[in-house]
Amino acid sequence: MREKIVEEHLVKAVRLMGGRALKFVSPGFDGVPDRLLLLPNGRMAFAELKAPGKQLRPLQKRRKRQLETLGFRVYVIDNTDQIGGVLSELSAT
Repeated sequence: MREKIVEEHLVKAVRLMGGRALKFVSPGFDGVPDRLLLLPNGRMAFAELKAPGKQLRPLQKRRKRQLETLGFRVYVIDNTDQIGGVLSELSAT
């Protein structure tokens, strides 16, 4: 399964919950997560999508730590089976 398939499933699942999974790009600040997840009731997180078994690059790990230090949730999703659990956790907080 390719990263694109995982990403498509995530975008669809978030939309079905009434939210948005916005493509996130930050010119001049490489390594940021792929998607900004915006759910009803002000729930928000970042998601980095990977093909199954692929790991974060060193810069992506650093960006993940930086965002988490600021108090944001950052999920690394490499399988469509993870999506339901991630969205359940995010919507429960």
